[in-house]
Amino acid sequence: MPAAAAALTVLALALASAALAGNGGLAPPDAESPNAEGINQTYYFILAFTGVIFVLVEGLLLLFVFRFRRGRRSREAEGPQIRGNTRLELIWTLLPVLILVAIGGFVFYKLPGIQNVPSANAQGGRLDVTVEGHRYYWEYRYPNGVVAVDRMRAPVGQNVQLTLVAPVDDVIHSWWIPALGGKLDTIPGQTNRTWFRARRSGTFVGQCAEFCGIQHAAMLAAVEVMPREEFEQWLASEERAQRTGSSMLGADTWAGACAKCHGQNAQGGIGPTLVGNGAFRDREALEAIVRQGQGEMPPIGQTWDDRQVDALYRYVRREFGSGGGTGGG
Repeated sequence: MPAAAAALTVLALALASAALAGNGGLAPPDAESPNAEGINQTYYFILAFTGVIFVLVEGLLLLFVFRFRRGRRSREAEGPQIRGNTRLELIWTLLPVLILVAIGGFVFYKLPGIQNVPSANAQGGRLDVTVEGHRYYWEYRYPNGVVAVDRMRAPVGQNVQLTLVAPVDDVIHSWWIPALGGKLDTIPGQTNRTWFRARRSGTFVGQCAEFCGIQHAAMLAAVEVMPREEFEQWLASEERAQRTGSSMLGADTWAGACAKCHGQNAQGGIGPTLVGNGAFRDREALEAIVRQGQGEMPPIGQTWDDRQVDALYRYVRREFGSGGGTGGG
């Protein structure tokens, strides 16, 4: 029995150390936003209860295995008969109820700070960004019309409201940057909202957390957080660049929306090769394909504005439009 107890203690300590380290798969990453902090605190609160219960139950299991083992009794002989204990039965009935009440109370206490989006009049203001989930990329739209693909930029210390949507012909996706809060679905025909307020500069990565199709694993996301003044300069300069056609929007759209299936160099992959495709030299044909889809290809650009279609057309015409021929769609 002492050896079993020692082994159980070592196991419990190993699990606890892994959880505290945060890199063993038992704990979330360090929180970089207040709502993520609320999620982490809830996680550790529940972990404490479940850890104690695990040790208690497994310890009692080992105790009863050794204490009431058959020993040298014959198989036909009955073991000692133990009658009920009313007090003990009441304790192990009421204790789980109290534990569940404590967990539920803590969760409901934390939930508003996790879920409720801060007011636009809160100190420091609020940035509103629309997040669109597509097969198989993320698109971000800023209030001034700037569009970003797969990589979002945001300022340090400012509340950011995310309005999560998906085109009506798409499927359910789930936007999740673990360090900045919980995951939330983008559902066709429905609008969801979440938020974060990054505490420091840096790049925080995540991915779609809802299996959405063959290229689900490639549907990665990143939020690049920068000082507020630097962010505002980027947002203004990017708006001018996208308006004048001098931005990297075309290359970003190709990499995020097209290359994951057709290859970065149009060589093919999940989708067919596009080398020499006539649509690379015909804007109307390209627009029809991306807006309506073709064959197994979904309408990846049905919500794009003309500026984004133009940016993609300029990029593919420059990179791939000189190959001649009319390859597959």
